[in-house]
Amino acid sequence: MAASTKKPEKVDKKAQKALTVQEITERLKGTSTAVLADYRGMTVSQMQELRQKLRGGGVEMMVVKNTLARRAAEAAGYPALGPELTGPIAMLFAGDDVSAPARVLTEYIRANRKMAIKAGLLEGQLIKSETVTELADLPSREVLISRLLGAMQAPLGSLASVLQAPLSKFARTLDAVRAAKDQTQPPAPAPAAA
Repeated sequence: MAASTKKPEKVDKKAQKALTVQEITERLKGTSTAVLADYRGMTVSQMQELRQKLRGGGVEMMVVKNTLARRAAEAAGYPALGPELTGPIAMLFAGDDVSAPARVLTEYIRANRKMAIKAGLLEGQLIKSETVTELADLPSREVLISRLLGAMQAPLGSLASVLQAPLSKFARTLDAVRAAKDQTQPPAPAPAAA
């Protein structure tokens, strides 16, 4: 019996690259915020740890070839992103929270000093690394919404107190008048029992 040797399946590299470019293009078009970071010097375990933290924050990270990323940036309408795509680059994409990629990555960099933010995209505009760091300092969307609701609620509470004050004063005045009448009038005689 002859040993069967399988020929490795030929992978169509052009088609695979085209799919990668298409995927990056869709992510760039579909996100409000993207961050580019240089991951030079990181180990595999550090990258896995970072990916877990990013997933927890609703952020996706891709490591892609720069030529493919440049093609995707051109296709997505961000040609200004091309010059930033040099060296080992990780692309981070936001989910719902605009500041999440910048915030999670900045926290990781402060703790580990392994990555460097190169640039980012915010609502279709190229932003520098300093601006990405400033974006990281913004509170999350939930915190901003709760602050807004608190600011809106405070005047309503004050208005309710102001409107309630005259009614409370009127009720206390009536109570005082009743108490004064009770003190000045002698108690009524009790009806006689038959």
